[in-house]
Amino acid sequence: KSFLNHTAYLSCYFPNSQKTDIKDFIVFWQKGDEVVHEVYYGQEKHDNLSPKYINRTKMDMDKWTLQLLNAGIVDEGQYKCIIIQRRDKGSPKVIYTSECLLYIIANYSQPEIAWLHTGELKPNKYLNLSCSSSGGYPKPEQMTWLISHENRTLRLMRHMDVSQDAVTKLYSVTTKLNITVPTNTFTNISCLLHLGEQLGSLVSVPLGI
Repeated sequence: KSFLNHTAYLSCYFPNSQKTDIKDFIVFWQKGDEVVHEVYYGQEKHDNLSPKYINRTKMDMDKWTLQLLNAGIVDEGQYKCIIIQRRDKGSPKVIYTSECLLYIIANYSQPEIAWLHTGELKPNKYLNLSCSSSGGYPKPEQMTWLISHENRTLRLMRHMDVSQDAVTKLYSVTTKLNITVPTNTFTNISCLLHLGEQLGSLVSVPLGI
């Protein structure tokens, strides 16, 4: 995983148990049919690189790790590392391959609750709210409303509208809530954005009524 516009680290996990000199290897990094990086017998070679990776990659030979600079959403996907060894007799031979998947993460803004109506709140009338968050990636799982009063919290799921920017590929999400105005009790309303198991959740500033 890498944050958007940060450096992504892709590891080859090559043990090199023989401690062979890098000058005896050709190291290729590929994504699909595109050559991402090439080290030719110890020297970095740029002739075959896909144009979008030129000046964006560096190889750490000690750790067998490729640094991909300024990682973008278009860089997501599967990368393959191929190591070819020079031999005394015969042609060079592929001795190791490995693959790794790159996922890009962009932080969503803190969810924000907005009023969708004007005028004073009256008991038993309807309360219309929306909750929005933007600028994130990947697509979130769900938005949940939390309504707390008298030591009880009610969770409400509503439809989540999702839009994706055509250029940046970042997502914006909104959900709406329509409930009866609570009476005779102080109520806190919050909105929770679920980003997935590994990324956790973001919560809005609570709205007190």
